[in-house]
Amino acid sequence: MVDLDFTCTGSEADRYAATPLIQLRLKIEETTGTPVHALALRCQIRIEPIRRRYDDEEAEGLADLFGDRARWGETLKPLQLAFVTQMVPGFTGETDVDLQLPCSYDFDVAAHKYLYALRNGGVPLLMLFNGTIFTGRPGTLSVTPVAWQKETTYQLPVAVWREAMDQHFPGSAWLRLRQDTFDRLYRYRAQEALPGWDDAIERLLKEHLE
Repeated sequence: MVDLDFTCTGSEADRYAATPLIQLRLKIEETTGTPVHALALRCQIRIEPIRRRYDDEEAEGLADLFGDRARWGETLKPLQLAFVTQMVPGFTGETDVDLQLPCSYDFDVAAHKYLYALRNGGVPLLMLFNGTIFTGRPGTLSVTPVAWQKETTYQLPVAVWREAMDQHFPGSAWLRLRQDTFDRLYRYRAQEALPGWDDAIERLLKEHLE
């Protein structure tokens, strides 16, 4: 019976992608000596916040997700990051492939709030695999599902995520507003003759803080 093991061996920001993207380097090993004709692979990627420590600055940034540190024993739950798919060509023994992990500044998604709050270290990922393995002798085809318990962990460097974002949004971030809120902000900027959105928001913050 064909059997696969998975290991994430590295990561890097994709410098040529049209949108922020991280390449996760995945090593796939077939442990029984059976040649694999092809593999239709699916991977669920989760963040497991409980598997790392946080300094005070990071804890402040995570308060919106998990509340105060005193509550973290109950609130530090896994966060869904992405589902990715990859068609893997045939191989015997082992092979290496890149999984494309999309990145985003969508702060309505809990996982992206989490990533933004981190300053250094690693992002504790859990990668869960399923899919279909195609094997067989010449003239035959056998189809076997990837065993449901196949998984691996990986510490994604925070610096890699920030590099991927900075390549497309250097020195900036995105904030989604309701249409009516944007309309009010637009009118305020026009009435005050402010040159940019940063100027409008800084003026409002200054007025509020004073």
